[in-house]
This record gives sequence, C-alpha cells and structure tokens, in this order.
Amino acid sequence: MTKTAIFDAFGTVVRIGHRTNPYGQLLREGIKQGRRPHSGDAHVIMTLNLDLHELAVHLGIRLSEPRRVEIESALQAELNSIEAYPDAIEAVAMLRERGVALGICSNLAKPYGTAVQRLFPSMDAYAFSFEIGAAKPDPRIYQALLEMIDARPGQSAVATASEAWMVGDSARCDRDGARAVGVKGHYLDRSGASPIQDLVQFAHLILE
Repeated sequence: MTKTAIFDAFGTVVRIGHRTNPYGQLLREGIKQGRRPHSGDAHVIMTLNLDLHELAVHLGIRLSEPRRVEIESALQAELNSIEAYPDAIEAVAMLRERGVALGICSNLAKPYGTAVQRLFPSMDAYAFSFEIGAAKPDPRIYQALLEMIDARPGQSAVATASEAWMVGDSARCDRDGARAVGVKGHYLDRSGASPIQDLVQFAHLILE
C-alpha cells in the first residue's frame, strides 16, 4: 500500500515574504462602491478558477484601468516574494527518496497555485481549492488529492486515506478536516506549542 504525505501550502511549505493583500484591496474597492462585504467572500475567492480581474467582474466590483494595474502589481509583488521553508525542502527530499507519494492540498486563490508549483514542481498531485471548487475542511478536496495520487502513471498500489498523513498550520483544516476522512491529520505549530514543530519531524513520523 502506498504511503502518502499531504502538505498544506501557505504557512506550511511556503511563506509570503512581502504581504500586499491584493484581494483585500479589491474588496475595499467594492466597499467604496457600496458593495457590502459578505462572510462568504473569502470562500468565493478561493473556490473560483478566476484571475483577479475576472473575480472583480464576478463580484460586481468596477476597477479603473490605473487601479486594476495597481492591484495586479501588488499581487505580482506578493507572488514574487513567496519562498519555500528550508525544512519543507528537506522533508520532501527525505520522503521522495523513500518512495512516499507527495501531495499539496491548499485553500488558495488561482494566482497562488503557480507560485506553489514553481517552488515544489515534483509533487505527485496538487489539490488546490480554486481548481477543485471546494475548500478545506470540505471532504471533497482531500478525496480529490487521494484520487490524483491513485491515478499517477505506473501507480500499482492504491492510495488510501488509512495510509495517508497530512500536516498544516490549521488545526481545523489540516488536522481535524483530514481526520474526518480517515487521513492521519497533524497540526504544525512552529512556535513549539504542538507535537509537530517542523516538517522534518513530520517526515520522520511517516517513515517510522
């Protein structure tokens, strides 16, 4: 049976070095135009396969050309600042060497997916909320990841939740949500307040 290691993206394997909050800027433009913020805005942003300007149209937010360029420039600056955690690079290499299937399962807006794949190009599967149309802790996104692992060319053993481990910086999404579908979910807290404090530790847990 194939072992599978599933990682969250932001706060787990990658981090943003320079935050510009482009989607917050977009929503504030909507407020200026009389659009009331909605509790589901974040979910919409992360589950629609739309670029920022397409999302603005979907939300009914009008952007002048100068303001569109300004917000998209802020987005690009944030994307350019994304970097991998050193322990993530080490953990992925350890697990890859031992034949563990690797996946990233993350809630994010469309432009961020490319940045994650650029830094971790050799994962076996990526389940991004904007592509799946479901966000953690919705069971569908974890199940989609396992199905992608299972569909790899040359895959001989079935990837099952019972042989899958997940880690991330959200107890609700990456520990509890994963466990709800049978995946061994773990909470990552780099401050030391959790049993899992870095990803090399997580890798050893799987390999043991």
